[in-house]
Amino acid sequence: MAPRIPKGEAATGGAAPKKRSPGRPRGATLALPPGVDAFLDMAVAERGAAANTRDAYRRDLVDAARFIAGQKGGKGPALDQAGTDDLRAYLDHLGRDGTQAAVRTVARRLSALRQYYKFLVSEGRRDIDPAAVLDGPRLGRPLPKILSEDDVGRMLDTAAAQGGAEGLRLAALLELLYATGLRVSELVGLPLSAFSRDGRVLVVKGKGGKERMVPLSPPARDALAAYLPHRAAFFSPGREAKQASLLFPSRSSGGTLTRQRFGQLLKDLALAAGLDPAKVSPHVLRHAFATHLLDHGADLRSVQKMLGHADIGTTQIYTHVVGERLRRTVEDHHPLAKENPGAKGNPGVRGPRKG
Repeated sequence: MAPRIPKGEAATGGAAPKKRSPGRPRGATLALPPGVDAFLDMAVAERGAAANTRDAYRRDLVDAARFIAGQKGGKGPALDQAGTDDLRAYLDHLGRDGTQAAVRTVARRLSALRQYYKFLVSEGRRDIDPAAVLDGPRLGRPLPKILSEDDVGRMLDTAAAQGGAEGLRLAALLELLYATGLRVSELVGLPLSAFSRDGRVLVVKGKGGKERMVPLSPPARDALAAYLPHRAAFFSPGREAKQASLLFPSRSSGGTLTRQRFGQLLKDLALAAGLDPAKVSPHVLRHAFATHLLDHGADLRSVQKMLGHADIGTTQIYTHVVGERLRRTVEDHHPLAKENPGAKGNPGVRGPRKG
């Protein structure tokens, strides 16, 4: 059995443990340089870091110190003496599997190391910052979750079949959400006055009080027309006057349909439609609205305006969704992609042809 390093013994002192990779035995106690505690105290005193933040910094620095000291047969430098190559080896070790989780871990640990070495330089404990020349990993933005057009159609059909005031309201909510891509807070808070006189356009007040106009599809207009005669069924006794201006009043104590309640209604509907409720939410339907529009040839600027995005860069994420779906479609259905089973992911690679 490899000997344990006694508590309190320096990371570079004592008998070297038997060869283990990577770094030192997890049971070993690592003596950190005094600069670490000084840095953590500064983070609390000068930056107002919370206890959890301080603990997270310490864990990140301990992990880096353990790996670096464990290099070169257990004779690697202490953290305050580490060089750029030592830090690069540590970050390469963290990001070896290339997963998104690993990339985020590398980014977080590098941030802690950068702050630590900046502190050492500012305090005169080091002349050169070894982390200054290190490049952080690019954090890819996760693609939004969406539903297929068939999935949305099943939900719409299921809602329409429920009938009654509750079913008509749910159908109107769903048709309106899928037709406009509204944020859920915008949807449940809509006033009756949001509709134009002919009912073809919706005027929405979004983030920052900015107004935008969104066209309504015929199915959305029909669903609203069917629901409106039953709107009074959702008034709370004694609050009719206050609720008269709301498109979607509620018998709840607050008098308005909440985001949480609508989210639960959607999950119940998904279950009734044979879909996984965990994959359905108001925001997923907003994503579906944007992606399906682009699928059918809508231009990005129009989608941006309907979603109420201030920056078109936010809307561009949906082009990546469309591109990813097209790639998978080609891989699954294009005959050339099937000629060489090993070429999946690269449909342009043709397999060997006979003759």
